[in-house]
Amino acid sequence: MDILMQVFPQVLNGVQYGVLLFLLAAGLTLVFGIMNFVNLAHGSLYMLGAYFSALGFEYGGSFAWAVLAAIIGCAAVGLILERIVITRLYSRDHLDHVLATFGLVLFFNELVRILFGSQPYFLPVPAFLEGTVNLFGITYPAYRFSIIAVGIAVAVGAQWLMQGTRLGMLIRAGATNPAMVGALGVNIKLLNTLLFCIGAVLAGLAGVMAGPILSIQSGMGESVLISTLVVIVIGGIGSIRGALYASIIVGVADTLGRAFLPLLFRSVMDKEVATAAGPAVASMLVYILMALVLAVKPQGLFPTGRR
Repeated sequence: MDILMQVFPQVLNGVQYGVLLFLLAAGLTLVFGIMNFVNLAHGSLYMLGAYFSALGFEYGGSFAWAVLAAIIGCAAVGLILERIVITRLYSRDHLDHVLATFGLVLFFNELVRILFGSQPYFLPVPAFLEGTVNLFGITYPAYRFSIIAVGIAVAVGAQWLMQGTRLGMLIRAGATNPAMVGALGVNIKLLNTLLFCIGAVLAGLAGVMAGPILSIQSGMGESVLISTLVVIVIGGIGSIRGALYASIIVGVADTLGRAFLPLLFRSVMDKEVATAAGPAVASMLVYILMALVLAVKPQGLFPTGRR
C-alpha cells in the first residue's frame, strides 16, 4: 500500500503532464502532419497563450477571462503569422520552414522580454479548483485533474473534427491533393489559414492551462517544444489518436523516470555515481523510448498512411 501511495500520484502527474503535451502536440501534428509545415514557433504560441492569460486575469479578474484572452489572442497571432509569413513558405522546403520559424522564436522571446520584463508571472489557480479530489483513497489536486479532463475533451473534439465533419474531410483531402480540391472550388488558402489558427488556439490553451503550475516567462516554449516533437514522432505524424497515446506514454515515462530512477540507481551503485547518473538517464529516457519505437515502427505507433 505504501508503494501504491508513492507511485499512483506520480502516475497521475505523468498523465497530467502528458495531457498538457497533447494540447501542444495536437496543434503541431495538424500543422506538421497535414499541412507539411515545420513550425518551430509553435512553442512561442504556447508562451504567448500563457502571457495573454496573465493579462486576461489581471484586467478581467477571473480565470474565464484568462482562458478567453489566451484563445482570442493566439487565434489573432496565428492569423497574422499565417497571412504575413507562413503562407509565403508553404511551397518551400523544410529547411526554409525551420529557419523562418526559428527567427520567429527569437523575435517573440525578445518581444515578451521587452513588454513584460524578465520577471516571471504566475497565474493563480481558479477558486473552484483549489481543493483536491479523492481517487481510490488518494488525494490529488483538483486543478491538475482538470487539465486531464480538458485534454481528453480536446482529443475527442479534434478526432471528431477531423474524422466526422465535412471540414475535416476537406482538410484531409486538401493535404493529400490540394490541386484537385482547389479545382473543385475549395479555397485552399482559407483552409490552411483555418487549420493554422486551430493549432495556434490549442497552443494557447496549453499555455493558459500551464499558467497556474509553471512560471510564465520568456523562452518557456522551447523545452516543451522538444518534448512535443518527440510525442508526434512516436505517435505518428498527423495522427491525433497517436498524439494522445504518445503524450501519455511520454509524460508517464518522463515523470516516473525522474521520480524513481535516481532512487533505483542508489540501491545498486555508489551514492555519488547514482546521484549523477540517475537524473542524467532519467532526462534521456523519452529519447531512448523514441529510438525504440522508431526501430520497431519507423512511421510511429499510429501512422496516418500519408507519404
